[in-house]
Amino acid sequence: MDDPQPPNTLAAAFPAPPPFWQSFTPENLERISKLRAPQNRTRREENGIPPRILNLPPELRFLQPPEPPVEGVYRCFGDVFNLKDPLPTLQEMSIQQLYTPPPSPSSHIDRALILKRLAKSLLLNFLELTGIMSTNPEQYEEKVQDLRTLFINFHHLLNEYRPHQARESLILMMQDQLEKSRKETQGIRAVKERVEGVIEGLGKLKLAEFENGKVGQGEVEVVEDGRDVWETLEKEFS
Repeated sequence: MDDPQPPNTLAAAFPAPPPFWQSFTPENLERISKLRAPQNRTRREENGIPPRILNLPPELRFLQPPEPPVEGVYRCFGDVFNLKDPLPTLQEMSIQQLYTPPPSPSSHIDRALILKRLAKSLLLNFLELTGIMSTNPEQYEEKVQDLRTLFINFHHLLNEYRPHQARESLILMMQDQLEKSRKETQGIRAVKERVEGVIEGLGKLKLAEFENGKVGQGEVEVVEDGRDVWETLEKEFS
């Protein structure tokens, strides 16, 4: 009987940190910052990517991010996906293409107009199918096949929008997070200014009492003064 296979650590719910985290010490970070200083105006840094440095010492190599992978697979929530997962063409799926394909993926094509025409064709073929089912139901197969071809063309054309949809969705999510962070920062600053104003007002009040000769009478009055401060803060921010 074969021995049981060891569990896949990459698919663990809480995997252990990679061993190279030990290389990220303050000393190593300072060293690599000094090495990057002469290359701060390179094209890579202008694009938001740190400049790559060749012939780094072994203890600094993990501090340089690797090149983005161009092929292979990755794991997400236990499933394996390909880095390159292009949308297959209708010809590759042996489906009749009912519209003229663009010469290149980046070329302009009025997809909205094509989708409207396909939607009208779907409605027309559905009405024809209902008519066939009422007069001669045995001839339904050809019309159902026409509907299937129309639906696949419609769905394939929609799938060409997926990269654009994903990019725009990511932009909206990042803008929403940025707006929330700005609102939280403004709220914290507003509360900070209000607290500083209350404390400054209490300080002026105590200073005026001191100048008028109303000096505290020991520890009991100090405690009472502290209670007054908390009561004032609770009234202001409750």
